[in-house]
Amino acid sequence: MRILLTEDDTMIGEVVLDALRAEGWAVDWVKDGVMADTALTTTHYDLLLLDLGLPRKDGLEVLRSLRGRKQRLPVLIATARDAVGQRVAGLDAGADDYIVKPYDLDELLARIRALRRRADGRAEPIYAWGEVTINPATREVRRAGLPVSLSAREWAVLEPLLARPGRVLSRAQLEEKLYSWRDEISSNAVEVYVHGVRKKLGAGLIENQRGLGYRVPAEDGQGAET
Repeated sequence: MRILLTEDDTMIGEVVLDALRAEGWAVDWVKDGVMADTALTTTHYDLLLLDLGLPRKDGLEVLRSLRGRKQRLPVLIATARDAVGQRVAGLDAGADDYIVKPYDLDELLARIRALRRRADGRAEPIYAWGEVTINPATREVRRAGLPVSLSAREWAVLEPLLARPGRVLSRAQLEEKLYSWRDEISSNAVEVYVHGVRKKLGAGLIENQRGLGYRVPAEDGQGAET
């Protein structure tokens, strides 16, 4: 998952950035609304964590511009404890949820996971395909009931594919979930991590769609390429 973090307070931003990256997510951080607008029009994100009190262009304006462009990515707004009016205005402008500052990091992560489940059309917290299950909240992966250890980037490739079986993601789309602006992209990175997942969880879990990308088959074991 790739997240755009907007936060003008350097100390808060660094703490949140570290927490999000510790989950294996790719994160870009901007400190004002103009930079946020630019990022949102040039890069595909899975979620926007939006501080409403941004300089140069406030968060509500950023949100209204986003929804005016018909961009549907989930938006989690952050507001001060006493800013009820801001929260109401943000939700009415198209935000999906809010969190009150200063916020607990565990609550923040849980709200992000919930928004992503909703965006993927899922209600259940655990994803399953055949004998493979993953728990995004705990990052636990099991095959036939036995724990399997994935690297952070193997997880970053597997989780979005398993969230919606049958959906094809291109190599470029998977790279966006692996890397933020500051990371150097290896030319064959996706292939390497897909190979690692297949080796640990079975060759049929992720199949190639030639010329298109990768997917987890919609039906267990049907038409999987090895």
